[in-house]
Amino acid sequence: MEKIAVLIPCYNESQTIVKVIRDWKKELPEATIYVYDNNSSDNTAELARNEGAVVRHEYQQGKGNVIRRMFREIDAKCYVMIDGDDTYPAEFGHEMVEKVLERGVDMVVGDRLSSTYFEENKRPFHNFGNSLVRGTINRLFKSNIRDIMTGYRAFSYQFAKTFPILSKGFEIETEMSIHAVEKNMLVENVIIEYRDRPEGSESKLNTYSDGIKVLATIGRLYKNYKPFQFFGFLALLLMILSVALFIPVIVTYFRTKMVPNFPTLIVSGFIALAALQSFFSGMILSTLVEKDRQDFEFRLQLVRRKRNEDTDGE
Repeated sequence: MEKIAVLIPCYNESQTIVKVIRDWKKELPEATIYVYDNNSSDNTAELARNEGAVVRHEYQQGKGNVIRRMFREIDAKCYVMIDGDDTYPAEFGHEMVEKVLERGVDMVVGDRLSSTYFEENKRPFHNFGNSLVRGTINRLFKSNIRDIMTGYRAFSYQFAKTFPILSKGFEIETEMSIHAVEKNMLVENVIIEYRDRPEGSESKLNTYSDGIKVLATIGRLYKNYKPFQFFGFLALLLMILSVALFIPVIVTYFRTKMVPNFPTLIVSGFIALAALQSFFSGMILSTLVEKDRQDFEFRLQLVRRKRNEDTDGE
């Protein structure tokens, strides 16, 4: 098992990949640098190979697909994930690695938003989107992750081998952040400097389409990880609607002893039944989620045992 693996997912980063690899070789000379090329149409892979990086390929398009293959194929005590666009300085890598190897942190988040991100990033909707996503997740999941969308992170072996990656694209950072919080893993933030892409280098992140995917991911994971809150809120809304439809009917009945609006009464009843069904669904699913948490803790013990066996066998 390697001690440190630097993971660089790449798609058309020929302009910056050489500098990124050289910076990381200087910062962490003991690390193995992996470049996973994701169907680049330029010579990113060739340049990376010439710089001494281990180059591999993922042919399913999307950052989530690349990271899934990385975590599946590579065994290391500490993983450092970095983008190939030279927006994240390598000099913070050593501090992040120490937190994983010495303090047992499961995920270290490179926090851009507390430093230079809003000054350096020239896309205002990116700034707004990052703040919106951070605020939404921290409120919904009672967390304190300072930068949800950052591509600069360090992970423990346990995190990499127990993280079930479902996302295919840029929503992967949102998914891993929520997973770490919900599974009670140790997460710490490191404030990093951020610099905008050099001239001629273009971001692969689409502000609107990828932003919608990220928000949809938050909703999906909130439903999956906190089903009682999700379905309980839905039950409350349905019950309020049911009562709003029922009140005029019952008021009319007390006044006239007649029910002139039977369709409204029937609809109100069905909505009330839907509210009850939603409430009890949330209760049942929350029990299943609690059981999954217990199973996850057991899986963590198995992964830790395997890591210790691999380390002892070296």
